[in-house]
Amino acid sequence: MSTVLPVLFVSHGAPTFAIEPGLAGPQLAALGQALPPPKAVLVVSPHWETRGGVRVTASAQPQTIHDFGGFPRALYEIRYPAAGHPALAERTVALLAQAGFNAGLDPQRGLDHGAWVPIRHLYPDAQVPVFQVSLPQPLDTAGALALGRALAPLREQGVLIVASGSMTHNLHEFRGHGGGDARTWQHLRSGCARRCAAPCAPATRSR
Repeated sequence: MSTVLPVLFVSHGAPTFAIEPGLAGPQLAALGQALPPPKAVLVVSPHWETRGGVRVTASAQPQTIHDFGGFPRALYEIRYPAAGHPALAERTVALLAQAGFNAGLDPQRGLDHGAWVPIRHLYPDAQVPVFQVSLPQPLDTAGALALGRALAPLREQGVLIVASGSMTHNLHEFRGHGGGDARTWQHLRSGCARRCAAPCAPATRSR
């Protein structure tokens, strides 16, 4: 019987988590050693949103994207040299298309910090291939659940799905709403719920 890999949600916090692991970094490393070895890691990151459909990274050697500013120089010198997995990227596009999504490959896109920062702790030797799927915009709750269900079969094919972000992570979205009233926080929470729930469905989620 084939192993069905779990789905992880990792709150990666600030980019400095890459060089300031605290308590979470060693725990992620221990988890990486305890899990069955995956063929690849698929990351769903809130730092890659696309309009007009879903995109999947297809580079055989994705670059490390430093998509942040104002942090210590040491962060910009980090390279996470994990390979990509073009074959599994193609399989992912096929599953998404089968589920009705407008899906395509992006051979140029690298790994944003929502991917390489937490995965750097999970698999510090960078020996496990990593690829990403974008979050299509706009995306409502039903669409997010459909996205998760489309990706779920990959778990039976040796792919570890990692959802990355934080509870109120999208600072651009937060600042764009201004006020900070109840509706603002409700919007942020619902955005988080979509991002967390999508890759987990139909698996049972635990707290």
